[in-house]
Amino acid sequence: MANRLAESTSPYLLQHKDNPVDWREWGDAAFAEARRRACPILLSVGYAACHWCHVMAHESFEDAATAEAMNSAFVCVKVDREERPDVDAVYMQATQAMTGSGGWPMTVFMTPGGDPFFCGTYFPPAPRPGLPSFRQLVDAVAGAWQDRREELTASGARIVERLMDFAAVPPLQIVTPQTLAAGAAALVADHDDARGGFGGAPKFPPSMALEFLLRHAARANDDGAERVVTRTCEAMARGGIYDQLGGGFARYSVDSAWVVPHFEKMLYDNALLARVYAHLWRQTGSGLARRVAVETAEFVVRDLDTDGGGFASSLDADTNGVEGATYVWTPSQLADVLGPEDAAWAAGLLRVTADGTFEGGASTLQLPADPDDAQRWKSLRSRLFRARLQRPQPGRDDKIVTAWNGLAIAALADTGTLLDHPSFVDSAVRAAELLLRVHLVDGRLRRASRAGVAGSAAGVLEDYADLAEGLLALHQATSDGRWLRAAGALLDTAIDRFADSDGAFWDTADDAERLVARPRDLTDGPVPAAAPALAGAMLTYAALTGVTHYRDRAAETVGTLAALIGRAPRAAGWAAAIGEALLAGPAEVAVVAGTPQAARGLADVARAHSFGGAVVVAGVPDQSGVPLLAGRPLLGGRPTAYVCRGFVCDAPVTDADALRAALDG
Repeated sequence: MANRLAESTSPYLLQHKDNPVDWREWGDAAFAEARRRACPILLSVGYAACHWCHVMAHESFEDAATAEAMNSAFVCVKVDREERPDVDAVYMQATQAMTGSGGWPMTVFMTPGGDPFFCGTYFPPAPRPGLPSFRQLVDAVAGAWQDRREELTASGARIVERLMDFAAVPPLQIVTPQTLAAGAAALVADHDDARGGFGGAPKFPPSMALEFLLRHAARANDDGAERVVTRTCEAMARGGIYDQLGGGFARYSVDSAWVVPHFEKMLYDNALLARVYAHLWRQTGSGLARRVAVETAEFVVRDLDTDGGGFASSLDADTNGVEGATYVWTPSQLADVLGPEDAAWAAGLLRVTADGTFEGGASTLQLPADPDDAQRWKSLRSRLFRARLQRPQPGRDDKIVTAWNGLAIAALADTGTLLDHPSFVDSAVRAAELLLRVHLVDGRLRRASRAGVAGSAAGVLEDYADLAEGLLALHQATSDGRWLRAAGALLDTAIDRFADSDGAFWDTADDAERLVARPRDLTDGPVPAAAPALAGAMLTYAALTGVTHYRDRAAETVGTLAALIGRAPRAAGWAAAIGEALLAGPAEVAVVAGTPQAARGLADVARAHSFGGAVVVAGVPDQSGVPLLAGRPLLGGRPTAYVCRGFVCDAPVTDADALRAALDG
C-alpha cells in the first residue's frame, strides 16, 4: 500500500511512495501527530538525482523490519530539498554544527516542536568502523527518547540557539578595488595549476568564482585571474565531468583531475557554466569556450525542456540503479558501434582503455585535445551519441524550480545573443512565460511547479533574485519591456518582504512559515547566495532604468559581504562579481536605429566588448517599455550607440571602431 506521499507533486517524494515507511510530507499535520504521540520526528531530506539517497532508500527505507521500527518510534517526514530549501537550510546548518559536515541524504531526529537533537547524513544497513547501522541508530534514539527525554529536549533547544548565530550579518564595509584584488589573489594562490579548479577531491565546478575572476581580469587587467579561468574551464571541458557526446556537466568530479564524475546533471550547474563559458569566449575568443557554451545550452534545451515551457531540475546519477551506466564505455562497446578501426581511433582520442577509468573496466569519456580530423570526430561523436540513446536513460526530475529556471533564462539569453543562436533566446522566452503564468500567484512566487501546476511551497529569496536576473537578461536580448516590468515587480516584492533593518536580506519572506530559525545563508553553494544574487539583479535593473535607489541598495547588500570576499572568496564569488560590476560602472550601452534589424551591427559590437555586468539594449528610439532607449535619437539617420558608466556618458558614436574604443576606455 502506498504511503502518504502518493499524492505528492515532488518526483523525489514519489520515489518513496511505496516504501513501507509511513512517510508524511512536511507540514502542520506531521507536527500535530508527533505531539499527539509524544514522540520524536525522523526527518529525511534528499533530492531526486541523489545517488546516495537512492542507496539509503534501497538499503533501509525499503526494508520492512527497519520501516516497522521507524514507524513505531517516530513520525517520519520526507522533504525534497529542492522544493523546500528553507527547511533544508535550517537543518543542514544544524547538521554541520553538530557533525562538522553535511550532505544528502540528511537524517535528523527532532522534538515534536522541531528542535533537532541528533543529525547525520547517510547511515549504512550494517555497522562500519565509526558509523552505526541505520537500524542501530533508530533503536538507540528511540531508547534515548524513552529514558533521557528531558536531556534530548534541552540539547535541541541549545542547538536552536546556535542556529540564531548563523543568521548574524557582518558589519557593513565599502567594497574597494583592494577588497576585490585581495579576493582574486587568494583564488589565484589557491588554484590547482596542474589540474584546474580549487582544492582536492571531490572537486566542484567553481562557477561563481570563475565569473568573478573574469570580471576582475577585465577591469584590473589581471592576467593571473584570467589564466585561472582559462585553465579551469579547459580542464573541466576536457575531463569526464563534461559529457563529450551530449554536452553538459555533471554535478562534480569524485577525483581531483575531473576524470570520474558524480553523474547527476543539474539544471543550475549547466545554466551557470554555459554563461561562464560564453563570457570566457567573449573575453578571450577561445574556440573551446564557444563550443562548450553552445553544447551546454543545447543540452539544457534538448534534455531538460518540458512540454509547457520551463526546464526540468535534473537527470539522475543512476540508470536502473547503476551509477553512470548510460555514459561509460568499454573498448568492445566502441567497436560494436564504430567498427574496429574507428573504435581504436576513438578509444585513443577519448582515453577508453582496457582497464577502464571507472567501475567494471568501463571508462568515462575525456577529450584531452581537439582531434586532428575534426570531421571524423564529428561523425563518430554523432554515431556514439545515437547509440547511447538506445541504452536505458537516467530518470529525470521534471519539476520546474523558479530560481534555477531564472538562471537558465539568463544563460540562454546571454548565450543566444552572444553566440548568434536565436533559438536559445526563444527557449528562454518560453520558460519566462511559463514562470510568470504558473509560478506567480497573486503577485507572489511559488517555489516550483510540475505538469503546469504550481506547488504549495512559497518562493524564497533566491527565486525572486534569480528569476529577476533571468528576466533582465531576456529584456536585453529581446528589447521587450514586459520582462523589465516583471523583474522590477519581483525586486520590489523582495525588498518589501525579505529585507531586514541592517541592509541585508533573509532567505524567507516575513510572512513565510515559521521554522525553528529563520534561514539566512550569505555564502555561495552550488548556486549564488540569495542576497548577492538579488544585489546583482538590483544593480542591473538600476542600469537599465536609471532608478538609482536600486543601485544604492545593491551596493549596501554587497557591502555586508565585503569581509567575506577578502577572507573566503570561494564562498563569496557572486558577491565579488557584483562588486566588480559596481566598480566597473557598470557600463550602459544603448543602440538605436531605424529598425531593430539595423541596430544589430553596433549591438553585436557592444555585446562582444562589454564586460563586468554591463547592460546592452538595442532597438528604435523611444521604444515603448525600454527606458535605456528613451531620448536617444539617431545621428545623421545612422545607427547610433550611447555609452555611459558611473553616471557619466560619452558622446554618441555611429562607428564600430569608435564604439569599441569607448567600451575599452
